[in-house]
Amino acid sequence: MNKTNMCPQVYNYKSYHIFFIILTLHEPTVFHISGFKTMGAGGQMNVSKTESDILKRVCVSKPPFSLSDLKKAIPPHCFKRSLIKSLGSFFRDLVIIYTFYYLAANYIPILPWPLAYVAWPIYWFAQGCVLMGFWLLGHETGHHAFSEYEWLDDAFGFFIHSVTLTPYFSFKYSHRSHHAHTNSLEYDEVYIPKRKNDTFFTEFLNNGPGNVFTLILRTTLGLPLYLFFNTYGRDYEGFANHYLPQSAIFNDSERTQIVISDIGIIAVMYTLYRIAVTQGIQSTLFLYGLPLFVMSGFFITLTYLNHAHPGIPHYDATEWDWLRGALSTIDRDYGKLMSWVFHDGPENHVIHHLFPTIPHYHASEARDAVKPMLGDYYKWDNTPMLKALWRDTVECIYVEPDEKSENKGVYWYSK
Repeated sequence: MNKTNMCPQVYNYKSYHIFFIILTLHEPTVFHISGFKTMGAGGQMNVSKTESDILKRVCVSKPPFSLSDLKKAIPPHCFKRSLIKSLGSFFRDLVIIYTFYYLAANYIPILPWPLAYVAWPIYWFAQGCVLMGFWLLGHETGHHAFSEYEWLDDAFGFFIHSVTLTPYFSFKYSHRSHHAHTNSLEYDEVYIPKRKNDTFFTEFLNNGPGNVFTLILRTTLGLPLYLFFNTYGRDYEGFANHYLPQSAIFNDSERTQIVISDIGIIAVMYTLYRIAVTQGIQSTLFLYGLPLFVMSGFFITLTYLNHAHPGIPHYDATEWDWLRGALSTIDRDYGKLMSWVFHDGPENHVIHHLFPTIPHYHASEARDAVKPMLGDYYKWDNTPMLKALWRDTVECIYVEPDEKSENKGVYWYSK
């Protein structure tokens, strides 16, 4: 095998910097927040110093370590789930959500109109961020990382995801398939990259206007499109949908719980209908609908950036194995504030794919314990969020094997 495909390489990045400069002028807060450095157990994180370091390809040869080796490197207490700590995170988010709601409902309407026009978007953004962190706790329950009791995890997860209009069991089961087949071109569940012969993406959308259209569509409608139509998801025979019990995504033993998920969504939608009748459509939209819209945008942004990167490979059936697939994800640093709000999720995605039952309050310690062993198989990117989102939208158009390598089962993003 040609070694150029086995070792880290520098990806030839383009002129997305111009767009970043424009974004910086309009969105300075997002970029400045990302300037914090995160400290791990062993000192400063392995922060990429230059653009070439960030875009360097990870190793794709068979790892010299096993999953068991990685587990032995992690302190045993990292695998212990504390219901007290999990409930602390749960009620922390609930208190913040209610506080934001109370302030918005009672004080923004009495502000002079120029201030109200500023205050409402601030509320939508802040509440959407916290709702995303709350949603991530529901995601953790689906991995049985919330407590020692699976039924309790499912109860909390059902509540969290239902109030954020996500069908809990439906997402739990499709997400389980994603973890079982990460970065497999044939069997991964979501963010399946396009091939070069898909001319709609490689030609029609592979330009400035196409990039902007893709970015806007993905961040505004990406989550509902995925849940309703399995957009960005795996190809199934027949109609794939997260709400239909007979959807090809699920097996027969799961279909009853899909109905339960739907009942949860219907109950929340009916509650919102009653609130809209009594308090008005605009009030319901401003206090709940638009923050949820922001949360949906963050969901797509965070999950996309944890799985799309020029330096991360995908594998076809001739090369894929579970360990290399799990390693083909990215840890992202968006600064201390975002890390706190999102329960350390974006910066611990690799360890999450390796050991999904590790709770969020132990994830950083577990990550730092395995990093020395992972070496060049590990990808960390501290690029600010909006810059990374634009860069990867522009650069990650389709995947193809490296022409310089004899190994044609490893695919890299290109444009």
